[in-house]
Amino acid sequence: MPVDPYIVLLLGTVGLAALLPARGTAADAVSGTSTAAIAFLFFLYGARLSTREALDGLRHWRLHVTVLACTFVVFPLLGLAARGLVPVFLTHPLYQGLLFLTLVPSTIQSSIAFTSIARGNVPAAICAGSFSSLVGIVATPLLAAALLGSTGGGFSADALLEIVLQLLVPFVAGQLLRRWIGGFVTRHKKGLGLVDRGSILLVVYTAFSEGVVHGIWHQVSPVRLAGLLAVEVVLLAVMLALTWYGAKALGFGREDRIAIQFAGSKKSLAAGLPMASVLFGAHASLAVLPLMLFHQMQLMVCAVIAKRRARDGDADESARSPRGAHTEVGTGTRSG
Repeated sequence: MPVDPYIVLLLGTVGLAALLPARGTAADAVSGTSTAAIAFLFFLYGARLSTREALDGLRHWRLHVTVLACTFVVFPLLGLAARGLVPVFLTHPLYQGLLFLTLVPSTIQSSIAFTSIARGNVPAAICAGSFSSLVGIVATPLLAAALLGSTGGGFSADALLEIVLQLLVPFVAGQLLRRWIGGFVTRHKKGLGLVDRGSILLVVYTAFSEGVVHGIWHQVSPVRLAGLLAVEVVLLAVMLALTWYGAKALGFGREDRIAIQFAGSKKSLAAGLPMASVLFGAHASLAVLPLMLFHQMQLMVCAVIAKRRARDGDADESARSPRGAHTEVGTGTRSG
């Protein structure tokens, strides 16, 4: 089971913020740089998203609607249901972070990778992840304003305007300029990927520095952390089951079910961390903690599932081989 090296870097950044938090003038400088980094991140997201590929993927609209429904309807409903776990398992701030986790878009890279390993519909996974990221630029802040605002998140028209200016405007600018800079972004994908990750580390350092300065970590005890992990284990298990068996009930074939399971059950750390920084401000440290834990958990569990799906695929191929002539030739729609 993989341990994401980037999670190690993120945890190291959290430790650095705990030992050497930015204060005073340094905190202002770091905060300003973090704001610029977030805007640049979403500019790059817009520049990378191929509008043509997204439009081509519309022909498989049932699959994409299913993934979007899992990401932005089923997940949030489960997050709202978790409100009953406060204060027995979760504190209110941790619950807000858990609810925010359910609102962020799906991943792209890991969904594609696991779908490929499991021999699923990779093109569908690419389009599903892209659609989810695109919809999430608008849907996540709006859902957060509607759902978290009712639980004491403190969202206002000014906060939503800040979200539009810091997230949506740079994303649209990247899309508009893609015609001229898309080639450069593609050629320097590796270098810009390092910029992406470095920017997110800066966002994490800023958020956790503010949390340390405000004493927010005194609200998290080992027992509460264990309760959060238990809740997230159940959340991931429910979504993995719903996406797999729900897709079967909807009549999708095996390859499509694999794409739906991996794209519909995951949440994007790269998109969620910058959004949380904008939405929660000084309280972002607790808000992103559930997302960081869920991210690592989903990688470990989905790696195991992907290998199992691949073995199931091998078994199906063997059954359809000439030695199994009595078996009807399949169409790739078996449940595996």
